[in-house]
Amino acid sequence: MQFEEYVGQTVLVTGAASGIGLAQAQSFLAQGARVIAIDRQPQPAALATTTALHYQVADVTDADGLTAAIAAGIQALGTPSIVCNTAGKLDGYQPTLATDLATWQEIIATDLTSQFIVTNAVLPEMLAKHHGVFVNMASIAGLVGGGGGAAYTAAKHAVIGYTKQLDLDYASQGIRANCLAPGAIDTPMNAADFAGDGKMAKWVADETPAKRWAQPQEVADLTLFLASAHADYIHGTVVPIDGGWLAK
Repeated sequence: MQFEEYVGQTVLVTGAASGIGLAQAQSFLAQGARVIAIDRQPQPAALATTTALHYQVADVTDADGLTAAIAAGIQALGTPSIVCNTAGKLDGYQPTLATDLATWQEIIATDLTSQFIVTNAVLPEMLAKHHGVFVNMASIAGLVGGGGGAAYTAAKHAVIGYTKQLDLDYASQGIRANCLAPGAIDTPMNAADFAGDGKMAKWVADETPAKRWAQPQEVADLTLFLASAHADYIHGTVVPIDGGWLAK
């Protein structure tokens, strides 16, 4: 899959150290883009150092640190024309009575508020150029219950609402915002499902109509399309990549 349009463009990816974010960063680099990669973990060996990559260690729940990381990336590689708000965290599938306030606030800060901070940091310059694309990370938990606990499900539903409003408010000014809703993706975030005898991972695969987990690269490939000019008329929507989970 080749998209020549990405050559020379700057892309910002949060959660870039592993899983879907890492696959997205690698994929855009392979297409000739420059990538501002942000994660609280150090740069992974899988993300090779290159002049097209600017890696910043920052916790997306730290507003000042995140804003500074974005500014440093822009200074190094220029304002991004594409943003992948991918950083996220699960909540252990805990119902509301098992969720304390600190956990609730951490999940909301990681999965939702970080997207607000990143968006507002880059949107003014995008508007000045009359072009910008956001691919925000939702989840099947943003569309149905059962994909997470109370905090995660609330956050992902809110991501979808935020994305729709973002697109509605700025589509006429050259901005396009959509979100992805992954189902069972084999990433470090879901490592607990594979622990021990992997009984939970097997159950999830059995419950998925496609009868398997997806790999992060499959989500990255969809990202490449959704961020491209081929998808220019796709606005304010949610694109599931879930092996048929939502079809049940």
